[in-house]
This record gives sequence, structure tokens and C-alpha cells, in this order.
Amino acid sequence: MNILVLNCGSSSIKYQLFNHESHRLFAKGVVEKVGMKGSFLRHEKENGDKVKLEGEVIDHQTGIEYILGVLISKDHGCITAMSEINAVGHRMVHGGERFQDSCLINEDTLEDFKACIPLAPLHNPANLKGVLAMQHLLPEIPQVAVFDTAFHQTMPPHAYMYAIPHSLYKKYGIRRYGFHGTSHYYVARRACEILGVGMETLRIITCHLGNGTSMTAIKNGKSIDTSMGLTPVEGLIMGTRSGDMDLGVLTFVMEKEELNIAVANTLVNKHSGMLGITGVSSDMREIEKEAEAGNERAILGLEMFRYRIKKYIGAYAAALGGLDLLIFTGGIGENDPVTRESCCSDLEYMGLEFDNEKNAGIRGKEVMLSKPGSKVMVMTIPTNEELIIAEHTYKIVSGVGRN
Repeated sequence: MNILVLNCGSSSIKYQLFNHESHRLFAKGVVEKVGMKGSFLRHEKENGDKVKLEGEVIDHQTGIEYILGVLISKDHGCITAMSEINAVGHRMVHGGERFQDSCLINEDTLEDFKACIPLAPLHNPANLKGVLAMQHLLPEIPQVAVFDTAFHQTMPPHAYMYAIPHSLYKKYGIRRYGFHGTSHYYVARRACEILGVGMETLRIITCHLGNGTSMTAIKNGKSIDTSMGLTPVEGLIMGTRSGDMDLGVLTFVMEKEELNIAVANTLVNKHSGMLGITGVSSDMREIEKEAEAGNERAILGLEMFRYRIKKYIGAYAAALGGLDLLIFTGGIGENDPVTRESCCSDLEYMGLEFDNEKNAGIRGKEVMLSKPGSKVMVMTIPTNEELIIAEHTYKIVSGVGRN
């Protein structure tokens, strides 16, 4: 079965084409600047050949048409006809409480998903556009929704509820949902595969560190707490998101600066985080260069970013009743040795003995970073959310008789 995985953002479409039986990744790529000037598609084939194709992409349907055209093209394609695509799996950001797991997309599930749009107005509409575009372009192909929030639906009420009037939870579904669920699940599962143990046997903390950052506490193979909340703003400091902050700060700034709701939302989502602290960039690589050059705000930003992660490690170790395995993933988690070392420093009291020498040269690899005698294991595992989406798609589509 050939499965096309789509991850539609507001102005981008990431894609991968898998074959389930052979476990082959035929092609992957991204369409950037959807609906903007300077649109382009980056495409990479299984053999490593890469190409950048420029052209006007006015909307998501046009972008997906572009992707399908490249996949079957003589020069850059990997299949000969669109009929060779057997199913489509979509990354869906917010499934609320309605979606506890991945599901086949039909008219009923689409209506339920539309009801979740107020929970993620920046993300869910783009996800929906991808589904509708595929329905128009390949109406006979089954589609599956895989939700970022689903893995975290095992959290107990004492972890996901907020200390606000209960009527607001009942009326609007205001609670912690968490995100990056497919990433947290994948790296925990993969680490346990490498170790030869079941996920249910270890107390695990997963750190997905990228432009968006989140952490999850996993016990008995299930998420029991996670750092992002109703929205992706809560938790760790991110590229442009504030993370945890006194709510009084926001109301104070709104009053003093006379900000409306939309501007305040943009403030904490787009202009805060590492960008707001440093005034340099949301890109950790650029911030680290400035820090090395002596930029005090860049140095402060890095200290704040790493300190927040370490605080969450301690908090989640307490929630888990101890810690057996700490995992780093995401663009920063996989490729930034200094951040990993800083987050693991002074944790010997909990039995974590970090191997600084081994860590120093590790980028984008599956590696054990703790010393042999360490009671707490530390690993870096490159994430693969698309693989999980493809696996869920295969399972669900096969269950309805398509193969």
C-alpha cells in the first residue's frame, strides 16, 4: 500500500510518500509560501536527488495538485499514476475531546473536526483545507486523520484540568490537550525498541525541542502529563511563543498598550519566546552565534530556555515517581549538544550520569548519551511523525477493506 502523508500548515504543505509493505520512503518535500509571492516546492527522491521548483501556488488545492504532479512526473516522480496512491494520512493538530485516536475521514468526522476549529484557529483550518483538496482531487481515495492531541488523551483529570470555573470547561472544553503527540509517542516507542523493552516498563520523559517545544511524562506506556495546554502557547519557551507566564502580565500589557484580543494573541504567539527575549531571531543557531560573540540578551535567552526544560524534567520526574529514560528529539534536541548537556547538568542526584564527551559530536542520530552505570538513561532519537501517521493510516484503511 502506498500512503501519502500530508501536513498542511497555514502557508506550507509538507508531504511524504511511503510504501507500507516495503517500509520505503519514495519521496518527501514541502511546498512553501502558499498564497504568497515566491512560492516553491522542494522535492527529494528516495535516492537523494533533490530539486526546487518555483511557481505560483494560490491555495492548498493548487499546492497539492503541484505535489501530485511532481510525484508522477517523468523527471522527478516515483510513481507512474495517481491511482498508485492507495490512501492519504493527514496530520490534524487539535481533536479536542471528541477524537481519542486516529480515524477514517467521512462527513460525520469532518463535521466533528470543524467543531474543534475554535480550539486551534491557527492550525485546524489549514488541516481541513488539505482534506477538502484531496476529496476534490482524488475523491475515491480513503483519508485518515491522525491527531497531535490523541496521545495525550490518557492524561488524568488532575493533570489536564485548569483551576477556572468548571462551567467554562463544560461549555467550551477548556482544558490541557497537549500537542506533538505523534512525535512523543514515536521517540518513546523507538527508544524502547532499541533497548529491547516495552514502553510500559519504563518511566519516560520526552523532550521535543524545536521552534515549537514541548515535553511529556510517559508512564505505563501512556502520556500522564504534557507541557502544552489548550493551545501550543503554554509550557516551555519556544521560538516565538512565550510559554508559561503569569496571566496578569498579559492583562497588564493589554491595558497599558491598549491591545485588543487579536494583537495580544499575536504578541504571545509570534513576537515572544526566544525572539522576544533576544531581539535576534527565533532560530537557535543564530542566537547561539550571537551568544558566542558576547550578546548578553542572547546569553540570557539560552539560559532561560535551558533552565525551563530542566525545571520540567524535575517536575515530571516527581509526577512519574522517578525517572528511567530521558529522550531528546526535534531540531534542537537532535542537533544541539550544548542544550542537551546543560539540561542534564547537576542531575546526578536523581541517578543521571551524562556522558559529555559522547554527547559533544552527536547530531541527528539514535545514541545513548548517559554513562553505562547511569540509573537514568539519556538518549537522542530523531523523530518521525510521518511514519506514525502512515502506520495509523494503513491500520485504519486496511480495517475497512482497502489494501
